[in-house]
Amino acid sequence: MRGIAAFAAALALTGCAVYDVAPGTSREALTQRLGQPQRVVRLPDGERLQYSQQPAGQYAWMIDVDPQGRVVRARQVLNEADFNRIQLDRWTRDDVEREFGRAAWVDSVASWDGPIMTYRWKSADQDMFYWVYLDRSNVVRRAHPGMERKPEPNERWM
Repeated sequence: MRGIAAFAAALALTGCAVYDVAPGTSREALTQRLGQPQRVVRLPDGERLQYSQQPAGQYAWMIDVDPQGRVVRARQVLNEADFNRIQLDRWTRDDVEREFGRAAWVDSVASWDGPIMTYRWKSADQDMFYWVYLDRSNVVRRAHPGMERKPEPNERWM
């Protein structure tokens, strides 16, 4: 919980420019600034530090560090261009979580035989969802965006 609080504080201080981490920054300096990542993923040439606002937020930063612990690149990945990189019938849940972090939530519905990962993101000024449909073997079979609709102040949904 302390890492999440530090990350939220860093966001408040730096706005959405958290991913503007200079290449070469040490991992130690990064974690002093942002706190511990929610997740660390091994990569062939180092590690990926995942800082995500899911489930409530709409941004996730992937910060790649080399074997010496220096930042190679940092980017916010919950966007249309990055979602379009998902390869149907090839990517697995592990691939999706490596590239985007953990989903805001994972659901199931009667009309789909497998889990559905949901990411919250922002497209221009529109709040969005991105759904990734997995089969029982956790292979991506479908993926698509949709608008996140929120009720008007006096509107009832039921």
